[in-house]
Amino acid sequence: MLDFLLLLKKKEVYSAEVELRTDIVKLLSERREYRRARRYHKTRYRKPRFLNRRKPEGWLPPSVQHKLDSHLKIIDQIKRILPVTKINIEVAAFDTQKIKKPEISGKEYQNGEQKGFWNVREYVLYRDGHTCQACKGRSRDTVLEVHHIIPRSKGGTDRPDNLITLCHTCHEKLHKGKLKLTFRPKNKGFKAETFMSIVRWKLVNRLKELGNVVSVTYGYLTKQKRIELGLPKSHINDAFVIAGGNNQIRSSIYYFIKQVRKCNRKLFKGIRSNIRNTAGRFIKGFQRFDKVSWKGIECFIFGRRRTGYFDLRKLDGTKVYASAKTEELTLLESFKTF
Repeated sequence: MLDFLLLLKKKEVYSAEVELRTDIVKLLSERREYRRARRYHKTRYRKPRFLNRRKPEGWLPPSVQHKLDSHLKIIDQIKRILPVTKINIEVAAFDTQKIKKPEISGKEYQNGEQKGFWNVREYVLYRDGHTCQACKGRSRDTVLEVHHIIPRSKGGTDRPDNLITLCHTCHEKLHKGKLKLTFRPKNKGFKAETFMSIVRWKLVNRLKELGNVVSVTYGYLTKQKRIELGLPKSHINDAFVIAGGNNQIRSSIYYFIKQVRKCNRKLFKGIRSNIRNTAGRFIKGFQRFDKVSWKGIECFIFGRRRTGYFDLRKLDGTKVYASAKTEELTLLESFKTF
């Protein structure tokens, strides 16, 4: 999920939430199965190619490369309609280098001890799966707090191995002596976070190469500033803070954008395939993800039948009508990948 928000000095002018595709890995696996199946058919002999393929420098897995390309594409689309002078990007939830080496300093780390603690706090919540480590969620208390196993008054530090996630209920019981901790948490490695940070840094560097002014921030700083502004947790509020929001007038409208696949290879079947039971790309002039009006309701075509009936839904998947007739539909906007 991506969030985009543009600010002027006095007001918010554009905000959008973008849902990217998550089916890349599944579709690549499916394609691999089709190719392997074809090779078992009676086809001309082809020598195996095991040692003549090499990944180019800077190669990324297709699913990750897709996310990187989608970011660049969306930013380019926004720049076509709005004057963007600076881009702020949240590159990670927390700063792994700051956790490993607390002495690392910089402008963002010179504003007091609390900023460093917010970074570690976000890591601890992530490490513990955002779940109370005492009751494992049985108390149904949704307020999570980070507890110092050895209090700072007794020499305890803010290192992750001295911190544990507790819900508010268990935290109070612990301080009242009604609960005891008999274990210490094990810290997770940073492999996944480091990998995603590399991808985001590729995005940052690519945008700079294209002539953009880019700055970076971290999720723990976003969360701290959002709480200081008294804003509830939401994607749009996080984007507002990342964009440098403070006291600007907020927009009452925000957009939800969904990315969908451009084409379905299953519609293009071979000679041996039975295409009689498969609906074509266009049915009565309509295709999947066309924006239509049905009885005054704006919605999208999510499914179609060869007989001319359509499954209509909102962009977030909310069902509108499962079997709408062609005569009841008015085309508002043709299919687009976004």
